[in-house]
Formats: sequence, C-alpha cells, structure tokens
Amino acid sequence: MIGLIAGTDAGYASMIFYLLVYLFMNLGGFTCVILFTLRTGTDQISEYAGLYQKDPLLTLGLSLCLLSLGGIPPLAGFFGKIYLFWAGWQAGLYGLVLLGLITTVISIYYYIRVVKMMVVKEPQEMSDSVKNYPEIRWNLPGMRPLQVGLVLSVIATSLAGILSNPLFTLANNSVTRTPILQQVLISTSSPAVSVQPIADLKPES
Repeated sequence: MIGLIAGTDAGYASMIFYLLVYLFMNLGGFTCVILFTLRTGTDQISEYAGLYQKDPLLTLGLSLCLLSLGGIPPLAGFFGKIYLFWAGWQAGLYGLVLLGLITTVISIYYYIRVVKMMVVKEPQEMSDSVKNYPEIRWNLPGMRPLQVGLVLSVIATSLAGILSNPLFTLANNSVTRTPILQQVLISTSSPAVSVQPIADLKPES
C-alpha cells in the first residue's frame, strides 16, 4: 500500500519487488503448514513444539519463510520492506512508514515465538503431535509437488535477499518502461522545483 500511495517510480518498483518475494514467502509458509497438517492431522501452532527433532527440513523451510515475512536480514522480506519504507519516506508518507515499522516489530515478535518453539524446545517438551510424528515419506501421492514447492520457495526467498539490488533495478526498469505507469506518474506529479547550488563564499582578503 505504501508503494502505491507514494505514486513514484521507486514506490511502484518497491511494490513489485515486495509482491514478488511475498509470493514465495507465503507459498513456502503455506506449503509447510499443509505438510504438517497432512502428517499430524492438526494445524494448531502449539503442536509445532519440538518439530526440529523430527523434521529438520520442514522446520528450516517454515523458519526461513516466517523470518522473511517478519523482515529479518538478510532474507528477501527485509529488503522488500526497506525499499517500501524508503520510497514512502521519500514521498513524505511518514505516518504510514511509522505504522509499517510498528506492525513489522509486532509481527517479528510472533514469528520468532513460533520459530523458537520449533527449534529450542527440549525433547521432553515436544507436543503430542510431534512425539507421534510419522515417518517422512516423499513417495506418497501428492507429496512430490509439495516438496518441490517447498524447496523452490526456500531457495527463492534466500536468493532474492542476496540478489535484492539487481532484482529491484529490474523492477524499476520495468516501471520506467511501462507507458501506463508513466502516464499516471506524470498526471499525479506536481511541477518540479529546481534548486540551484549555493556558491562557496570566499572571505575577502
């Protein structure tokens, strides 16, 4: 929303970049939830306690996706939020940026709680669902597409953070080369004010 309201090249480019990485973050997160539900028969968050002991791959994938959604560096979600907030700040949307920062901090708190519950819990603190976790089998019908989706989402979420600068440049170039967006920018922009640099004052001898 910040990028759309900003109405600038940077705003639209940051919105495109964030939507791209947001797609993979959510795809990976929901894939992990589906896999856990199929294997345990429950989707309660409290039942994820100690999951790392039984399914490290699922724990890694869900942790990366949640931390990226929260905006933890150097994952893709961090750079997506940075680009959005910076575009909003440049456009003078200080209230929206501060609101976004506050909601980001709150989301990080809840996401880290889930990750901590999956990873830090001792074996005796495992939930009943994890204690009775079935043997991991990927050869079951329908499991292979979920595995491929999970792996691709984790790789995309990780690489998009490393390659955030060229990806943002690509998004920015796409915005500048889209005639419709450029017409919107021209129609909504105010007349530019040219500011001339002040010449250095030399003290009189």
